[in-house]
Amino acid sequence: MTPHRLLPTTLIALLLLAGCAATGPGPAAQADHRAQSSPAQDIAMLERVSWGVNGGSVRQVQDKGWNAWLRAQLHPGKAALPPAIAAQIDAMTISQVPLEQLVISMEQKRKESAGVMDDVAKQQAQKEYQQELNRLAREAATRSLLLDVYSTNQLQQQLSWFWLNHFSVHQGKHNLRAMVGDYEANAIAPHALGKFRDLLGATVHHPAMLRYLDNEANAAKRINENYARELMELHTLGVNGGYSQADVQELARILTGVGVNLGADTPKVKPALQSQYVRRGLFEFNPNRHDYGDKQFLGQTVKGRGLAELDEALDRLSRSPATAHFISGKLAQYFVGDNPPEALVARMAATFQRSDGLIADVLQTMFDSPEFRQSLGKKFKDPMHYVVSAVRLSYDDKPILNAGPMLSWLARMGQPLYGRQTPDGYPMTDASWASPGQMTTRFDIARTIGSGSAGLFRTEGPQPQEKVAFPQLASALYYQSLQPGLSPATRQALDQAASPQEWNTFLLSSPEMMHR
Repeated sequence: MTPHRLLPTTLIALLLLAGCAATGPGPAAQADHRAQSSPAQDIAMLERVSWGVNGGSVRQVQDKGWNAWLRAQLHPGKAALPPAIAAQIDAMTISQVPLEQLVISMEQKRKESAGVMDDVAKQQAQKEYQQELNRLAREAATRSLLLDVYSTNQLQQQLSWFWLNHFSVHQGKHNLRAMVGDYEANAIAPHALGKFRDLLGATVHHPAMLRYLDNEANAAKRINENYARELMELHTLGVNGGYSQADVQELARILTGVGVNLGADTPKVKPALQSQYVRRGLFEFNPNRHDYGDKQFLGQTVKGRGLAELDEALDRLSRSPATAHFISGKLAQYFVGDNPPEALVARMAATFQRSDGLIADVLQTMFDSPEFRQSLGKKFKDPMHYVVSAVRLSYDDKPILNAGPMLSWLARMGQPLYGRQTPDGYPMTDASWASPGQMTTRFDIARTIGSGSAGLFRTEGPQPQEKVAFPQLASALYYQSLQPGLSPATRQALDQAASPQEWNTFLLSSPEMMHR
């Protein structure tokens, strides 16, 4: 060892300490003298808008130019995937079996296991039922991660995760493990950049949300306020949105009879109400359970007339100025910083109202703002952003064979997909994820990836095989696009790495890698 070379443990401590800092020293530190777009700023913006830079995304921005690339991200077509990744997703049960068929089949298994008389056989049947639910949830999480890493529609994937966290459900309740894949793929992702009203309606009508927040138990004379409260406090108006407890009660009355039907049979409905009955897949509106009285909701009368009351309430909620401000604030916190400038949030909220809640337009206002550009490189990555960006940078478009290690890393860092038990979603503030313990785990992950021993290329099954896949991080992408944005301390650490594995580890655990 040369006398001037720092010990690896000292380098590790420096990197971890810098990683815990409130701001990153990367490209954003140069933002003051980059009033006009530059290659370095394009990289910084790409890091923020996508799930992390890789060779493919950098080439796309260089070929199209930043504005054209962003326009395509805001208004995406069909996503392109590497054929091997598309094949993995297409082979999944959740990709092949419609939700209604899948859930009804699982419900039949649950009933059969409950009816087994022999205790040992009953335990085995119930174990197999739980294992199948776990497998379906794992498929959903795997598909979600594969799309985040490989989809060309990077902004849509970021927004899908944002909305999945905003309209959060917990997979551990009831049989939601069989539903979360469809919830993400069909209620969230298609509306991620569209009208907020459409997105809101899709979540309200999905059985995963209705089961998670207990609205299937909400009926006339047996009111359950759980969903009504969260629909206003967490999903639309915000806790300071100007509604009252009376509004919660009235919205709960509007939501009576809105639930799910997990069987093949339809309920017996009073002849006078038969025309009011609605069944779409697993969603059910049962007029027998609905409170048909008039309601006073947010200062206006809602005439008692069945399911149409819900549409009127959702229209009112989605178009409220309070909702425009609350949603704009959450988007700004996610993309700009913990305490986004109020002037920026106000401009975004104005766009929200002017465009009738078109999310792409709200984002365009934010991306065009000086506040957004000044924030680049300063937002600390939550576990999801760290894991996905590390894999994207390390392997570009090379298809991984096993997302299991990524799922494990997210669980270790406290942010497993569909794993938030409370309906408020995971926190997006820096302080929630920047603890020393979190940083130590990230260094372990960086070392595992950097050494090529992460297990991402190990096939699953009785005779697993692993293909050696050492990440080539010291690439043209690094020297041409990433190195200019690194701090002197990070460059010095990389220069003193004793091996390619150590070099990879230092880059993946650097302060710049912890920020976006």
